Formats: sequence, structure tokens, C-alpha cells
Amino acid sequence: MSEILETQKCVIIGAGPAGYTAAIYAARANLKPLMFTGIEPGGQLMITTDVENYPGYPEGIMGPQMMDDFRKQAERFGTQIRYERIVKVDFSQRPHKLWSEAGDEILAESVIVATGASAKWLGLESETRLRNKGVSACAVCDGFFFRGMEVAVVGGGDTAAEEASYLAKLCPKVHLIVRRDQLRASKIMQERVLKTENIIVHWNSEVQEVLGEEVASSIRIVNNKTGAVSDLPVKGLFIAIGHQPNTDIFNGWLDMDEVGYLITKPGTSHTNIEGVFASGDAQDKVYRQAVTAAGTGCMAALDAERFLTEYGVI
Repeated sequence: MSEILETQKCVIIGAGPAGYTAAIYAARANLKPLMFTGIEPGGQLMITTDVENYPGYPEGIMGPQMMDDFRKQAERFGTQIRYERIVKVDFSQRPHKLWSEAGDEILAESVIVATGASAKWLGLESETRLRNKGVSACAVCDGFFFRGMEVAVVGGGDTAAEEASYLAKLCPKVHLIVRRDQLRASKIMQERVLKTENIIVHWNSEVQEVLGEEVASSIRIVNNKTGAVSDLPVKGLFIAIGHQPNTDIFNGWLDMDEVGYLITKPGTSHTNIEGVFASGDAQDKVYRQAVTAAGTGCMAALDAERFLTEYGVI
């Protein structure tokens, strides 16, 4: 049975590094945050195996374990966590209104958006089966594990060009699989890729299958002009065809770019709506790392605390 909850000082939407960090800071500031995790508590790190680039874990840590640690720390300080989605918002006045999938209406003096982004995938069965077993959507996160090995990157935009350039410093050969006969990347990134000797571009090509039983051993590509099929002996396949921020429910309320990334005022987490703050990959299309997401979660909680203090809520 749905109900209207008492007005909350701070509601956090999303439970990845940004959301949990915001919860830790907000709880310690006595904001008594209420978090709605969404359908994927922990975000993209829940499909990440070894995390070796987050400070404080010298031996590395599994993504799900890291997110469990974040959750425990947030709960330790009094964060209330609900494992459901927010499906609708109304930011026309304060307190802001939110509705959960259970039908509850939540009133919030401040809202921190930490809904993250989702990597776009090719949609292959073998790609899904071998995810984190040779198939990845983040070269900066996972490239280190493939140093000295032959790898491939799929995509033709700036992200793919950046991933290929990054991997070219670690790997003897990087195959860039491009669906069209040209790159969509910016001119400077195109030049960088084409000048890098160990990046081999396969034009008009698409990945047909990732081969391997327990781990990826090679990929099968097809030329979409000639139909010619060939196998590349790569141990790692990096999908770089973009990310989609999980911001649909904020359409019409929060300013966002053409892709859907939330726009914040420079140097802050403030959105165009007073009392609504954005953090993590929902507003970061440049870095997209756990540590930067956590940093913006901290910013959002501090901004929310200052906002609530200014308006005499706390």
C-alpha cells in the first residue's frame, strides 16, 4: 500500500560510488539521508571484477565487495537504504516530490542524483558470456591486465580513439574495429590514432563473435562491404561505442546535454533546480572512474548541507 513519507532532509537516488559517498558525508552531517538504490545497487562496479586503481586497496578488490564496503560504511552512519527505484519526480517546488516504484510519495528538501550511466554493448551472446573474462567497457579500468597482449577496441568516436591510444602504450598491437569507412572522432584524436604504428584500423568491420570458452581467445570480424570474415587473435576486447546516462526520469526538469548527461554549474554539483545536486557518471562524461564519482558524491553532499543550512532546514 503506497503512502506519503515524512519530509526528508536529503534523498539520494542511486547507489554507486557517488551515491554511497554522498550518503556517508550526508549522514555524518546529520542529514539522515534516504537512499533509493535503483535496479543495480553498486552501479557498474557490480559487473567489474578486479579493481586495482582505487586508493586504499593495495591488493586490489572485487567490484561487488568494494560496493558492499561502501554500503556498510554508509549504513554505519545512519543512511536508510531502500532497494527500489524512483520512477517519477516533480521539481516544481520545494519540498521536491519523488515517487518510488512501490507508489510511495517522498518529499525531499534536497535531492542528490547519483543514477550513473550504463555502457552500451554490442548485444552478442558471446560478449555477455565473456564479460570480465576478456571483454570490457573500460580500458583505463582493465587495460593493465592486458599489458603485453594483443587487444581490440570497437568504436569510431572519441572514446574508442582514446581507449585505443591508451592501450597502445601497454599492448604490442591494438586492433580498432570501425563500422564505417571513417572515424567519427575529433580531428586531433583521428590523427593520433592514425599516426600510432601499433594501432591497426579495420574499416567497414563489425565484431561477429567473441571466441573462447572460459576466457576470450580471439574475435571474429566481418567486413560489412565485402562479407569477408576473419579471426583476430586478441585476448582482450574493449567495447567503446558510448555510454548512456541513466537520467530519463529527469527529462524536462534538469538541464542535460544532447546525450542526457546532467549539466552542473562549473566547480559544483548544483543543477539548474535549487536543492537538486548531480554527481557521478550521470553528469561526468569525461572521466567515468569510481574515484572521480566518489569525489563528486562528496561534493554533492557538502553542497546539499550548505544549501539546507542557508535555507534554515538544519
